Amino acid sequence: MMKILTFLWLSLFSFYCAANTDTTAIKKHLKSITKTASYRNPENLNQLNAIADYIKKDFLKYSGKVSFQEYKVEGKTYKNVVCSFGTENQQRIIVGAHYDVCGDQEGADDNASGVVGLLELARLLKGQKLNKRIDLVAFTLEEPPYFRTEHMGSYVHAKSLKNNKVDVLGMISVEMIGYFSDKENSQNYPVAAMSKMYGNKGDYITLVSTNEKGKFVEEFSQHFKQAKAVKTEEFNAPRSLPGIDFSDHLNYWDFGYSAMMITDTSFYRNKNYHKKTDTMETLDIRRMAKVIDGIYIALLKLTKK
Repeated sequence: MMKILTFLWLSLFSFYCAANTDTTAIKKHLKSITKTASYRNPENLNQLNAIADYIKKDFLKYSGKVSFQEYKVEGKTYKNVVCSFGTENQQRIIVGAHYDVCGDQEGADDNASGVVGLLELARLLKGQKLNKRIDLVAFTLEEPPYFRTEHMGSYVHAKSLKNNKVDVLGMISVEMIGYFSDKENSQNYPVAAMSKMYGNKGDYITLVSTNEKGKFVEEFSQHFKQAKAVKTEEFNAPRSLPGIDFSDHLNYWDFGYSAMMITDTSFYRNKNYHKKTDTMETLDIRRMAKVIDGIYIALLKLTKK
């Protein structure tokens, strides 16, 4: 009897957790974020703020706890957008993605794809009863010239968590999740020998962290892989490996939090990186949706146990 009950419980839980990321909504969001009058960079502050407003407006459909985290750089005000699920005093998981771009380009994969992931996660999380708090955070100023400075939106956010002694379980940076290829030699690596381990096709998503990844990263990665939503590989390597800290998670590492990046490996695969050719037409919407499904299922398993 116990085995039957366990099987039924697992079956119900799997059904309950089953994500249904909306590819039509993904396309709509990508178009709204990338096909704009000007490019969402610090030189076009009005456009950058318009995207922040768009993100906030969509978040508000799914949560009553949405706010801007504003800060100034050289007299100009920039905004992170924070959307929360769960109660204030619960242990917190941060899921973040940056909405700014590098220079004059649409930045569909880098990083409208990650931001759209947050918007879809908000829709999926609406009404869920969680035993931990989840904060979805759309960061500003991740790209050069502010990368690796205290002006990054993620630095400001991570520092505020530390200053306020918030109990953070871990952080996930959703950084470029839309570009896939089944062609031979479509995947490169910082070390050539890695191709023997991971293959030469860019047909998978990666879960990236350091060798000292921490309990949160281990558990999230396990749940993500068990969901089997999309082909997945893990990269755990020293922080000195080029590319392993090339996103917002680096600031959470610096403040002592367990953090990781989910990525299609950026410029090691997507040759449109930081170019005008990084458009939504180049993205694999179906597999991008599956990545979002995997994140959602893993988050539910972490917050309902």
